[in-house]
Amino acid sequence: MAGPAADVAPDGRRQPGLVRARWVRSLDAAVVAGYLGLAVLLTSRQWGRPDRLFHQDNDQMLFEWMLARAARAVTAGENPLHSAALNAPDGVNLMANTSVLGLGVPLAPVTLLFGTQAAFLVAVVVSLAGTATAWYVLLARRLVGSRVAAAVGGLVCGFAPGMVAQAGAHLHMAAQFLVPPILALVFRPGTDRVRRHGAALGLLVAYQVFVGEELLVFLALAAGVFAVAYALADRAAARRLAPALLGRLGVGALVAGTLLAYPLWFQFLGPQHYQGMPFHARGFQLDAASFTASARQTVLGDGYVPGLLSPNPTEENSFFGPGLLVLAVVVVAWLWRRPLVRALAAVGLLAALLSLGDTVRVDGASTGLPGPYRLLSGVPLLDLVVPARFALICVPVLGVLVALSLDRALALAPVGGEAVSAGTGSGGGAAASSGTGSGAPASSGTGSGGGAVADRPGAPVRLLWGGAVAAALLPLAPTPIRTVPTWPVPAFVADGGWRAYVPAGRTLVPVPPVTGAGVSPATFWSARTGLAFTAPGGYFIGPGAADNPTAHWGAPDRPTAVLLRRAAETGEVPVVTDADRRQAVADLRHWRAAVLVQGGLHRGEAVRRTVDALVGPGREVDGAWVWDVRPLVG
Repeated sequence: MAGPAADVAPDGRRQPGLVRARWVRSLDAAVVAGYLGLAVLLTSRQWGRPDRLFHQDNDQMLFEWMLARAARAVTAGENPLHSAALNAPDGVNLMANTSVLGLGVPLAPVTLLFGTQAAFLVAVVVSLAGTATAWYVLLARRLVGSRVAAAVGGLVCGFAPGMVAQAGAHLHMAAQFLVPPILALVFRPGTDRVRRHGAALGLLVAYQVFVGEELLVFLALAAGVFAVAYALADRAAARRLAPALLGRLGVGALVAGTLLAYPLWFQFLGPQHYQGMPFHARGFQLDAASFTASARQTVLGDGYVPGLLSPNPTEENSFFGPGLLVLAVVVVAWLWRRPLVRALAAVGLLAALLSLGDTVRVDGASTGLPGPYRLLSGVPLLDLVVPARFALICVPVLGVLVALSLDRALALAPVGGEAVSAGTGSGGGAAASSGTGSGAPASSGTGSGGGAVADRPGAPVRLLWGGAVAAALLPLAPTPIRTVPTWPVPAFVADGGWRAYVPAGRTLVPVPPVTGAGVSPATFWSARTGLAFTAPGGYFIGPGAADNPTAHWGAPDRPTAVLLRRAAETGEVPVVTDADRRQAVADLRHWRAAVLVQGGLHRGEAVRRTVDALVGPGREVDGAWVWDVRPLVG
């Protein structure tokens, strides 16, 4: 049958190149659609369920609030680096927190039209599917010739257990879609257009800062180790490509530094800046046994073993299973002659060792062996990151290794046949013509250093290796992210009934006004109402006090907040003295409070009676207990 008119030349002959390009575009679209569909499936337990949050609910509340704040900054022209909506009267340094402006600003229309929960879920979908797609593009254009191999590699990079675990709570760690283009610019195989590519690199790095700075620290470390390992493996290529690489880095640093000068000053020296971290980061490490275990959110996972091998459900950053690790070892041995593979192996091994923390643990027991992380624990910036997250560097390493091996297997010809190209992209055999994308010489291609493959038993190898890859990856198939119930925002707050009580310059105080790392109704209510009111407290990181910049969860404790938090945690009503009542009035004046509001709480009766004892009886209004404290505060 004759093809479409667009595929036929004026002389009536078919144009196979157009047919091939059209088929490739269709395949690309199908791969991206598959990534999007999987990401939507993983978030399915929360769509249309305002009463549900992902299992790390406090983190979702924080990121919903950040998305609402970004939308507010866009529509109201407010300072995107600081907000007074929480932690009244001091506010929050957003640049010093995970404000994800790089996600929040583009998603502002979604936030404004559909609310923060929908925006958060869209952000999760974009983070997972976008990361997978970005790696797919890099693999297909630079590293492999087979779209199938690139698709599988992108799947690993975007949906590995660690990525799914982080996506349920930490948008700044799951949103890795800028990592592949940054690496593509740093490790270009060409030496031309240094200034142009350096400027593009600087722009991407600056944007990544507004998505997640911690990820950028990991990226810089991994890229540095990769560059050194590759240079040792292929000194000739390193000498040839080093001047252009250093030139791009220099231009990129200049561009990024210019764009980030004020935001970074604001982060480290601006209002409500802090020093250090409010938790002992070095305590968040992985157990060595976690690398061969199954994560809880996989088809073979359970909720018990991962809890013994990782700090918490969000930090299940390894859990690759024995199959994928064995596969990776085989790939490295098989393709060892390629400098790219040797450099990837060095990066992955170092990252895995660093994730074990100060002292190596196996199956929950300390071995007493010092971990390599001790060497970095005093290095600025690296001393602030969570050691367990180093394992996230292993995710793209494994994804690229899987893609390279599949591409090599698919490139083998049947017995007695001619060598075939596994490439399906325009210009066929792109990997061979554009190098490895990591500074490799163009001659490295996609092979393992061997010559013709006409006499190799291709079909059995392809089938066996494809089966091995499937056997290693199928147990890691992710399941929908777990959710937990949450108390709804009371109608008194959601419908605006509070407005009759709160004049300009005054605050609404959710009860309890939690400080510390506890679940914060102030953050949740503020997010779901579009930052409609100002509140004290909240879930963020700030200084311990006005004269103490040491990092602290939430606002500095006020005695009344501590009293109410204790009642919420224990369910017991404390003895309230006249001194407590006087302190409550002082704290309410500090917060500029106009009304106290209590919504649903597990131990709500004890909290309500405590507030009654402090400020007098409240009354129930539109699903909430309300205390009008304007007469007390004046």
